[in-house]
Amino acid sequence: MVKIPVLVFSRAPVPGRVKTRLAARLGAWRAARLHLRLTRLALRTARAAACGPVELHVTAHHHAFPRNEKKFLQRGNNLGERMYRALHRHKTAILIGSDCPALRAADIRAAARRLRAGYRVVLAPAEDGGYALIAARCPPRALFEDIAWGGPEVFAETLRRLRGLRWSSLRTIWDVDRPEDLERLRALLFARRY
Repeated sequence: MVKIPVLVFSRAPVPGRVKTRLAARLGAWRAARLHLRLTRLALRTARAAACGPVELHVTAHHHAFPRNEKKFLQRGNNLGERMYRALHRHKTAILIGSDCPALRAADIRAAARRLRAGYRVVLAPAEDGGYALIAARCPPRALFEDIAWGGPEVFAETLRRLRGLRWSSLRTIWDVDRPEDLERLRALLFARRY
């Protein structure tokens, strides 16, 4: 079976630069620490999927990132360009964010199966209008250009650009961006202990 790399995208956990909407409730340092925990969880999930090698793609090197991970610097002027460049390094790859703790190894494996079955793009939509996962074989650059990243229309705009391509959608995922997401996160982490 062909191995498919799983790329985990993360910002450097710098206080005041990550999870800024949560900082009002948690403080900048605790928000940065939460971001680092979410990144580590995403890495564990990616490894548990056992689809292929796991790569951590970061906005900047940081001493807090796990040392044993294969790290790459994100390159590009915006999120779309950085994702395109990371995916384009591989013929086929799966890219996940670091702030979607509800994403399971089974979701990543499902994306890999669909790519192997001939789908060109697989997406896991996020409740906020974005997506938590994109898996692709030779993705067209147009999927990543001139999109208002972080806005509520990212998934819908991406779907419009997929016309003519064979694509598939997975289940909808929630991510951790707003203070109200913290309760869901606590419940999820508590449930995973048992």
